[in-house]
Amino acid sequence: MADVAEAAGWAVESIDYQGMPDPQTRVEKLVAWCKQEDESPVLVGSSMGGFVANSAASRIGALGLFLLAPALYVPGYEESMPEHPSCPTLIVHGWRDDVVPWQGSVRYGSETGAELILVDGDHRLTANIDMINRLLLDFLDELKGDRSQ
Repeated sequence: MADVAEAAGWAVESIDYQGMPDPQTRVEKLVAWCKQEDESPVLVGSSMGGFVANSAASRIGALGLFLLAPALYVPGYEESMPEHPSCPTLIVHGWRDDVVPWQGSVRYGSETGAELILVDGDHRLTANIDMINRLLLDFLDELKGDRSQ
Protein backbone atom coordinates (compact mmCIF):
# COMPACT_ATOMS: atom_id res chain seq x y z
CA MET A 1 0.00 0.00 0.00
CA ALA A 2 2.88 2.38 0.73
CA ASP A 3 4.16 1.85 -2.81
CA VAL A 4 0.74 2.72 -4.23
CA ALA A 5 0.56 5.95 -2.22
CA GLU A 6 4.11 6.95 -3.10
CA ALA A 7 3.54 6.25 -6.80
CA ALA A 8 0.52 8.57 -6.60
CA GLY A 9 2.75 11.36 -5.27
CA TRP A 10 2.05 11.08 -1.56
CA ALA A 11 4.77 11.07 1.10
CA VAL A 12 4.55 7.97 3.28
CA GLU A 13 5.72 7.48 6.85
CA SER A 14 5.26 4.34 8.94
CA ILE A 15 5.32 5.05 12.65
CA ASP A 16 7.16 2.42 14.70
CA TYR A 17 5.09 1.22 17.65
CA GLN A 18 7.37 -1.64 18.69
CA GLY A 19 7.47 -2.03 22.45
CA MET A 20 4.28 0.00 22.85
CA PRO A 21 1.44 -2.41 23.67
CA ASP A 22 -0.87 0.31 25.06
CA PRO A 23 -3.06 1.79 22.28
CA GLN A 24 -3.31 5.20 23.99
CA THR A 25 0.48 5.47 24.12
CA ARG A 26 0.51 4.77 20.38
CA VAL A 27 -2.12 7.45 19.83
CA GLU A 28 0.00 10.02 21.68
CA LYS A 29 3.05 9.10 19.59
CA LEU A 30 1.08 9.46 16.35
CA VAL A 31 -0.44 12.78 17.43
CA ALA A 32 3.00 14.14 18.35
CA TRP A 33 4.43 13.07 14.98
CA CYS A 34 1.51 14.56 13.03
CA LYS A 35 1.69 17.89 14.85
CA GLN A 36 5.27 18.40 13.67
CA GLU A 37 4.26 18.04 10.02
CA ASP A 38 3.47 21.01 7.79
CA GLU A 39 0.39 19.46 6.16
CA SER A 40 -2.55 17.49 7.47
CA PRO A 41 -1.90 13.80 6.86
CA VAL A 42 -4.04 11.00 5.55
CA LEU A 43 -4.01 8.32 8.23
CA VAL A 44 -4.06 4.64 7.30
CA GLY A 45 -4.32 1.87 9.85
CA SER A 46 -5.17 -1.78 10.17
CA SER A 47 -6.64 -3.59 13.18
CA MET A 48 -5.39 -1.85 16.36
CA GLY A 49 -3.56 0.55 14.03
CA GLY A 50 -6.99 1.49 12.71
CA PHE A 51 -8.15 2.27 16.23
CA VAL A 52 -4.99 4.36 16.76
CA ALA A 53 -5.40 6.25 13.46
CA ASN A 54 -9.07 6.90 14.21
CA SER A 55 -8.23 8.13 17.70
CA ALA A 56 -5.65 10.58 16.38
CA ALA A 57 -7.61 11.81 13.34
CA SER A 58 -9.82 14.45 14.96
CA ARG A 59 -7.03 15.65 17.25
CA ILE A 60 -4.71 16.45 14.35
CA GLY A 61 -7.21 17.48 11.68
CA ALA A 62 -6.53 14.53 9.39
CA LEU A 63 -7.22 15.06 5.71
CA GLY A 64 -8.62 11.53 5.43
CA LEU A 65 -8.83 8.18 7.19
CA PHE A 66 -8.43 4.80 5.44
CA LEU A 67 -9.01 1.87 7.79
CA LEU A 68 -8.63 -1.89 7.35
CA ALA A 69 -10.42 -4.17 9.81
CA PRO A 70 -10.19 -1.50 12.50
CA ALA A 71 -10.53 -2.48 16.14
CA LEU A 72 -13.62 -0.37 16.79
CA TYR A 73 -16.05 -1.10 19.62
CA VAL A 74 -13.88 -4.01 20.75
CA PRO A 75 -14.62 -5.12 24.32
CA GLY A 76 -12.13 -3.49 26.65
CA TYR A 77 -11.66 -0.50 24.33
CA GLU A 78 -15.29 0.45 23.71
CA GLU A 79 -15.26 3.07 26.47
CA SER A 80 -12.22 4.73 24.88
CA MET A 81 -13.78 5.22 21.45
CA PRO A 82 -12.64 8.62 20.25
CA GLU A 83 -14.57 11.57 18.94
CA HIS A 84 -15.62 10.91 15.35
CA PRO A 85 -13.36 12.83 12.95
CA SER A 86 -14.99 15.03 10.34
CA CYS A 87 -12.64 13.93 7.55
CA PRO A 88 -13.58 11.52 4.73
CA THR A 89 -13.32 7.95 6.03
CA LEU A 90 -13.25 4.65 4.18
CA ILE A 91 -13.30 1.30 6.02
CA VAL A 92 -12.61 -2.08 4.43
CA HIS A 93 -13.45 -5.10 6.57
CA GLY A 94 -13.64 -8.83 5.87
CA TRP A 95 -16.81 -10.82 6.46
CA ARG A 96 -14.68 -13.73 7.70
CA ASP A 97 -12.60 -11.70 10.18
CA ASP A 98 -12.16 -13.90 13.26
CA VAL A 99 -10.00 -11.37 15.14
CA VAL A 100 -11.95 -8.09 14.99
CA PRO A 101 -15.70 -8.45 14.40
CA TRP A 102 -16.94 -6.61 11.31
CA GLN A 103 -20.02 -5.51 13.25
CA GLY A 104 -17.94 -2.75 14.90
CA SER A 105 -17.18 -1.29 11.47
CA VAL A 106 -20.86 -1.44 10.51
CA ARG A 107 -21.81 0.31 13.74
CA TYR A 108 -19.15 2.96 13.20
CA GLY A 109 -20.28 3.52 9.62
CA SER A 110 -23.91 3.90 10.65
CA GLU A 111 -23.03 6.36 13.43
CA THR A 112 -20.59 8.49 11.43
CA GLY A 113 -21.52 8.12 7.77
CA ALA A 114 -18.12 6.62 7.02
CA GLU A 115 -17.99 4.66 3.79
CA LEU A 116 -17.78 0.92 4.50
CA ILE A 117 -16.89 -1.90 2.15
CA LEU A 118 -17.33 -5.45 3.42
CA VAL A 119 -15.39 -8.03 1.42
CA ASP A 120 -15.02 -11.78 1.31
CA GLY A 121 -11.85 -11.77 3.36
CA ASP A 122 -10.32 -12.54 6.72
CA HIS A 123 -8.62 -10.25 9.21
CA ARG A 124 -5.40 -9.82 7.25
CA LEU A 125 -7.24 -9.08 3.98
CA THR A 126 -4.24 -10.36 1.99
CA ALA A 127 -6.47 -12.02 -0.61
CA ASN A 128 -8.08 -8.61 -1.18
CA ILE A 129 -4.93 -6.50 -1.47
CA ASP A 130 -5.31 -5.68 -5.18
CA MET A 131 -8.80 -4.32 -4.62
CA ILE A 132 -7.67 -2.50 -1.47
CA ASN A 133 -4.84 -0.85 -3.40
CA ARG A 134 -7.32 0.35 -6.03
CA LEU A 135 -9.62 1.68 -3.31
CA LEU A 136 -6.70 3.47 -1.64
CA LEU A 137 -5.63 5.04 -4.92
CA ASP A 138 -9.18 6.25 -5.63
CA PHE A 139 -9.49 7.55 -2.06
CA LEU A 140 -6.21 9.48 -2.33
CA ASP A 141 -7.17 10.86 -5.76
CA GLU A 142 -10.41 12.22 -4.31
CA LEU A 143 -8.55 13.80 -1.39
CA LYS A 144 -5.99 15.34 -3.72
CA GLY A 145 -8.85 16.88 -5.70
CA ASP A 146 -10.41 18.23 -2.51
CA ARG A 147 -7.06 19.72 -1.46
CA SER A 148 -6.57 21.61 -4.72
CA GLN A 149 -10.02 23.27 -4.68
